[in-house]
Amino acid sequence: MTSILVVCTGNICRSPMAEGFLRDALQRRFGEAAPMVSSAGTHGWEGAHATREGIEAAAELGVDTSQHRGRRLTRTIAVEADLLLCMASDHRDALRDGFGLGERAFTLKELVRLAETLPPADAAAGPDGFVDRVTAADVARRRGGAQPSFDDDIADPLGQPLQAYRGIAWEIQSWTDRLVDGLFGSDAGADAVAEGR
Repeated sequence: MTSILVVCTGNICRSPMAEGFLRDALQRRFGEAAPMVSSAGTHGWEGAHATREGIEAAAELGVDTSQHRGRRLTRTIAVEADLLLCMASDHRDALRDGFGLGERAFTLKELVRLAETLPPADAAAGPDGFVDRVTAADVARRRGGAQPSFDDDIADPLGQPLQAYRGIAWEIQSWTDRLVDGLFGSDAGADAVAEGR
């Protein structure tokens, strides 16, 4: 089964929300066949709960992260994932430089921008079809296929009030929704395949 690993720093703020939003979107699209989604932190707080503010902000957008427990990123965990989805460029760079996994490590925003430059995804490819899209996005990245951006990071809300978490949660959900369309095709295409059109 294919899998996606979401990476941030402590694995208690951004990546639990992104994991929850992405899992929810994929399960709505593919049901039990959805790719597995998990998360870890480059300096993960092993066994720690997601922050109270993060849990509340995600819940307000329909996703329950209350059962999340933090874990530290290891090479073993990273190697098992087909896509390494990072909340910031320093996480992506750590996976590239520390683990040699740069070809499948992207920031969330970077991968969305790259996927949106590729020909439309084939919704008929199903839940495992994203692996080829990740490879194509890496090729496009190496060829300069997307405009460079200074806005590839999702800000870390640790220590901020609930309102900041709400803004980050909304941002992550918006980008993960775009990512699902970029990797798997639009909902309209998926509906058409499901209905045999």
